[in-house]
Amino acid sequence: MEHIKRYYSKHVAINGKSLLVEGPVPADRLAAMRFDDGLKAFRIPEEQHKALVEIAALPEGRIVLVRDGDLVLGYATFLYPDPMERWSQARLPDLLELGAIEVSQSIRAGGVAKALLEVAFSDDALEDYIVITTEYYWHWDLKGTGLDVWQYRKVMEKVMGSAGMVWMATDDPEICSHPANCLMARIGKRVPPESVAAFDAMRFQNRFFF
Repeated sequence: MEHIKRYYSKHVAINGKSLLVEGPVPADRLAAMRFDDGLKAFRIPEEQHKALVEIAALPEGRIVLVRDGDLVLGYATFLYPDPMERWSQARLPDLLELGAIEVSQSIRAGGVAKALLEVAFSDDALEDYIVITTEYYWHWDLKGTGLDVWQYRKVMEKVMGSAGMVWMATDDPEICSHPANCLMARIGKRVPPESVAAFDAMRFQNRFFF
């Protein structure tokens, strides 16, 4: 499958500053930037920066970010699902995972997460993909936000819903391990029925017959 990536951008005003939201950003440009110290939800900023450069270099990889000059303050990643997860079992070339979305605490509550998704889905090429996100409560910054799991879940549903992603049922054991966890997905307008059927088959694998 040919992975077409078209660049889009917009400015957002946060705390009196005009920040640039842009992407997909190529690996060489991303490597020359700096990561804000507040981007530490998954690993230390330096290591996450390196990981995102590697994703940007993948044929299917997409990094959309928000920055102040060369300082990255937030990002969203799109790539094929982890080979260890069930979502990679069918090896669908038109299924991408929104693997992470993170915004530095210094610019939260300004609609930045929605702006990242708006820029990401401005690319018509994403109409050729099923895009999923697996939301696990243990990745959420409950301490930093002061929200409980259900309040945070509601925020995540609202943010993801702004890009047309909807909740979808699944019997995936990791998602079912806590009621706040969830699978959300957006099925592009040009995704063929056979890909949708294969995705649905992956969602439910533990059916019982009596």
